[in-house]
Amino acid sequence: METQDWIYEFLDSDDLREKYGTLYKADKSGRVVGMIEKAKARATDPEADAAAADDPISGDKGWIAFGAFDASERARMLDTYGFVSQLVFTTACLAAMGKAESDEEKYAIVRAANKAQQAFCDGDRRLVNVAYIPLDNPAMALAEAERAIAAGAGAVGIAPMPSGGMSPGHPDHAPFWAMLENRKIPFMVHIGTGTKTQPKGYHNNGRERAPDLHGGGENLRFADFTSLCFAPQEFLTAMVYDGIFQRHPGLRGGVIESGAGWVPDFLRRLDYAYKSFKRTDPYVQELEMLPSEFIRRAVKFTPFPGEDVGEMIRDGGAELFMFSSDYPHPEGTKDPVGKFESTLEGVDEATKDMFYRTNYDAMMNYQSSAALAA
Repeated sequence: METQDWIYEFLDSDDLREKYGTLYKADKSGRVVGMIEKAKARATDPEADAAAADDPISGDKGWIAFGAFDASERARMLDTYGFVSQLVFTTACLAAMGKAESDEEKYAIVRAANKAQQAFCDGDRRLVNVAYIPLDNPAMALAEAERAIAAGAGAVGIAPMPSGGMSPGHPDHAPFWAMLENRKIPFMVHIGTGTKTQPKGYHNNGRERAPDLHGGGENLRFADFTSLCFAPQEFLTAMVYDGIFQRHPGLRGGVIESGAGWVPDFLRRLDYAYKSFKRTDPYVQELEMLPSEFIRRAVKFTPFPGEDVGEMIRDGGAELFMFSSDYPHPEGTKDPVGKFESTLEGVDEATKDMFYRTNYDAMMNYQSSAALAA
């Protein structure tokens, strides 16, 4: 959860700082900045600080969450729950990127956001910077990905959409995917740019819009939530159909904060399409495995707390799904482990360990200690 001036010092020029260095300039209500200031004030009050640190996941979320933007607080939160690795994604900086007037401006904002996020993560090896890389300009995307990885990023975030008018499987992106595979860096698809939401015409229903999960108007609402699965499905279909997963068998990735109850049926539909079009489509004929087998090898998915993970595992397979707290965002709820456990009755401990630990290890090309087994 970025602060108002999160990227200011990392932008390359006074002009960029003036145009994009104040992230919440459009929030005339002052609601977001007010929450940030409240969280900063709490940090100077020992009693309030101790209360917030006692059980952060069941406490406030969003900008006022314990460790939302303070790296030392985030480290204490990880200590409290025993998390050994946490992916860190950009949030508010995506809006600034969307306002850029040229590729040069966009990638300058991207670079600043990735540098700021790396600075947040540098103090604790458990924090993994997911450097956001828009694919609009293939050469600039590759250069920024290589720079960010050299600076410490452990994964890259990709928008699930055609960028620059091209599929992610376009030949111009071949060096990018090869670099990720060679360096064993996973890609992440995350809610944000590219996410499909309810078409705006549906908003014209004769009623005022309800507040979002954070209490304001910047984030998801009920009808948007049901559309979250569409963009990842389109993206992964392109990755299969364009041969990216076939040409790069070592490539790994994750679909994060998009739910996962849709995954088993998506895999069935991919395989049905493969069987339906194999006789007539030469590109489908070139695939050496079923589409679902490419996905099973390459991709992991994070269910939302409250989704029936036990049923997903029985229907789709234990290798597909992994735990996410989504902290400090409210989608993670106040008790993600408890909600997941309520659906895992009858699931053996080895399978639970896949969900809580080793599927993440496989995605990240990471080896955690067996002593952490669930």
